[in-house]
Amino acid sequence: MKTVILAGGFGTRLSELTDIIPKPMVDINNFPMIWHIMNLYMRYDYNDFLLALGYKANVFKEYFLNFNTINSDFKINLLSGNIETISTLMDDINISMIDTGINTMTGGRIKALEDNLKHERFFATYGDGLSNINLKKLLDFHISHGKLATVTAVRPVARFGELVIDQQSDHVKVFQEKVQLKEGWINGGFFIFEPGFLNYINSEDTILEKEPLERAAEDGELVAYKHDGFWMCMDTKRDRDYLDNLAKGERPPWKS
Repeated sequence: MKTVILAGGFGTRLSELTDIIPKPMVDINNFPMIWHIMNLYMRYDYNDFLLALGYKANVFKEYFLNFNTINSDFKINLLSGNIETISTLMDDINISMIDTGINTMTGGRIKALEDNLKHERFFATYGDGLSNINLKKLLDFHISHGKLATVTAVRPVARFGELVIDQQSDHVKVFQEKVQLKEGWINGGFFIFEPGFLNYINSEDTILEKEPLERAAEDGELVAYKHDGFWMCMDTKRDRDYLDNLAKGERPPWKS
C-alpha cells in the first residue's frame, strides 16, 4: 500500500519557523517531522510514499535529493571525487514528490495524486502529526468494516494540567500534568481510503475535512478507528519544542 502525506500547507500558526521552511520539514531532534512520520509507516514495511507538496516544495526536493549525503558517514577523495559510504540511514524507500499547487486544499491535493494511486487502497495522513498507532490493527479494522474511508479518532493531550476539585471543600483531589483528554474524540488523520472515496472530491478547492468526509459519513461510508495511545499535532513552536524534547529521550512515545 502507498502512503499519501499531505505536506503542502503554509503552516501559518508556526510562522516563526515556516517563513523559512514548510511545517513538515521543521526539525525534531535533527530530523524533519515528515521523516518521523515516514518512519512509523516504514516500521510496518510500508515504504512507498507520495508527498503532496505545495508551499516551498523545493525544500522537500532538495532534502531528499541530498538525503544520503546529509545523513551518511562517507570518505571522499577530493582529487578523483570518488565517494565511499561508511554508514547510511538509507533504506529501500520510494518517495514520489509531487507539486499539487500552492493554494490547493487538502482534498484537492489527494485528488491530484489519483493517477499515481492506480485505483488501489491507500493510507493518508497529515505532515504535522505523530502517533504510536498500530497500522496493522488500523488496516484490519478498515478491511473488517468494508467502507470507503477510515479516520483515526484520537483524544489529544491537554495543553495544560487537569485538576479534579472537590466542589464542597475546594481541595484539589487530583492533579495531572498534560494528561490525555477523557472525552471529545477528534480527527487525528492516519486515514485509509478506498479508491472510490476519490469520487467525493470535486476539485483542487475541495477541503478534505468538509464535503468529502461529511458526505462519506452521511452515506455510511466513514468509520472511526479509536486510538487511545500517543498522538500529538505540531501547531505551535511550543508543540515543536515539546516534541523535540520527547525525541531526545531514550524512547520517544511515538516509537513505543
